[in-house]
Amino acid sequence: MGGGFRALHLVKPFLSFLPEVRSPDRKIPFREKVTYTVLSLFIFLVCSQLPLYGIHSTTGSDPFYWIRAIVISSRGSVMELGIAPIVTSSLVVQFLSQIVHVDNNVREDRALSIGAQKLLAILIAIGQAVGYILSGMYGSVALLGVGNAVLIILQLCFAVIVIMCLDELLNKGYGLGSGISLFIATNTCENVIWKAFSPTTINTGRGPEFEGAVIALFHLLITKTDKVAAFREAFYRQNLPNVNSLLSTVLVALIVIYVHGFRVALPVRSRNARGQQDSYPIKLFSNSNMAIILQSALVTNLKGISQLLYTRYGGYFLVNLLGKWQESRYSGQSVPVGGLAYYITAPSSLAEMAADPFHAVFYIAFMLTACAMLSNLWMEVSGSSAKDIAKQLKEQQMVMPGHRDSTLEKELNRYIPTAAALGGLCIGALTVLADSTGAIGSGTGILLAVTTIFQYFETFEKEKAQ
Repeated sequence: MGGGFRALHLVKPFLSFLPEVRSPDRKIPFREKVTYTVLSLFIFLVCSQLPLYGIHSTTGSDPFYWIRAIVISSRGSVMELGIAPIVTSSLVVQFLSQIVHVDNNVREDRALSIGAQKLLAILIAIGQAVGYILSGMYGSVALLGVGNAVLIILQLCFAVIVIMCLDELLNKGYGLGSGISLFIATNTCENVIWKAFSPTTINTGRGPEFEGAVIALFHLLITKTDKVAAFREAFYRQNLPNVNSLLSTVLVALIVIYVHGFRVALPVRSRNARGQQDSYPIKLFSNSNMAIILQSALVTNLKGISQLLYTRYGGYFLVNLLGKWQESRYSGQSVPVGGLAYYITAPSSLAEMAADPFHAVFYIAFMLTACAMLSNLWMEVSGSSAKDIAKQLKEQQMVMPGHRDSTLEKELNRYIPTAAALGGLCIGALTVLADSTGAIGSGTGILLAVTTIFQYFETFEKEKAQ
């Protein structure tokens, strides 16, 4: 409660200006929670389709192509920034709270910490919006003019504030689960359904083809006389979604559902209620969602910096060492073809892994190591370490049979760090599997969507039981 606390008090003057959703003063019925959740999702989907007013152009290669699937941003819409400012501010404040010793059990500390997250998210949104305009993403700055530029910044920041309020609305008990997780899951599911059933036709040099894998399968079977060749093309066609990628997506989803149930239940009982036995579950994936989000943010930011440097200073050795980029003939997006950016990018297929085994080995080792380390790191900074859990159990007057209070933390240390590291390894391995088999969408997006849907299923069952 010293210098760190004084730094946190700098947020106080801004608290009255920051948007806030008041906690409910009554128990929200289950049906009302479902209504709030559906309404929040509807607002998010509308924002994702609402075009930005005042822009001149969004053509050409998308410099933020790599990060859009994770931050659920939509190019040219008011959701251009997605959840990036919110997630970034949350991570920064979580890390800094360990330095300035924020006690979330103290009401004032908790309010200031939440206020700091909101203020930082708005500042990041303003900074990103200004950067987008100055980089010429929406056309020349001279053509836009000051009025349009300010209007675009206001639209982007307003969308971030709306998403922030929707997330807070659900988190405070008006809805079900977390708003951010719900939006990520919806975005991924929308992408999978579109790639499976899209009626859009695309010409890749072999004539017009349906984008949707399922529709393309039936179209090929109807139009081709050689049914075996039609099946082969539908399952393995290149540069467009195919049936094989759709089946890979389903397989990864089923594996995640199976592994998600892995947990260790430690027996605990209350000091006050004699004979009442309970259990504390240590889940395998308790910290892994944040681990994969952190890993994805790290990789996408590194790719973004590498791409920007290569565009301007491509002849320098250090820039080439960080990454070499080339425009894809099919998608029109710049893809890494060398340097560190290439080796931390997932191979697009098993054939590509076989063609460049060093790339495959490096990528797998990087994914597994990064996810395991980040899972353990998030466990420490998010208040879910063995020390934090032992403190919570003591405050709740819970004890573990056969263990004294002094040995409770030591006993929890046998399980929690191992579960965090192993969960990170499993998430990394599943991401590699999804990316290497060509699953629709990113492996990260599939994992986040499936685990979020699973959590919503558990929440529904819990609410119904109550």
